[in-house]
Amino acid sequence: MRLRGVHHVTAICRDLDRTIGLYRDVLGLGIVHDGPSDDDPAARHVWFGTADGSLVSFMQYPQLPEGVVGTGSTHHFALRVDSVEELQAWRDYLRDRGVDCTDVLHRSAFHSLYLRDPDGHVVEIATAGPGFGAGGPPA
Repeated sequence: MRLRGVHHVTAICRDLDRTIGLYRDVLGLGIVHDGPSDDDPAARHVWFGTADGSLVSFMQYPQLPEGVVGTGSTHHFALRVDSVEELQAWRDYLRDRGVDCTDVLHRSAFHSLYLRDPDGHVVEIATAGPGFGAGGPPA
């Protein structure tokens, strides 16, 4: 038995059209599914996919209160790029489109930058570092 990677991450958003505006229109993720959720048919559920098959999805609940960060919440999720040069290009591209993001940070084993989506979720874009990606966690 061996886990092969993350299948998907699902988050809650207030307005899926706004969320699509970032994840599809700015970040370039393709929409794999847009329709009712299997878990809650009353909720709209959009799945975004990357070229490597990773998935991130959002369920729309406009009536829910703002989230509180703490135990049991998710700090962030990360999307992978191949190189520091590509990460620097993302930084420039995002800033040119008015998306606030950090500078490129050196994280010992990899480099990354951070931004927040329209609902405040922290999204990291990171390079694959030694031990990250195909082989599991660093030694």
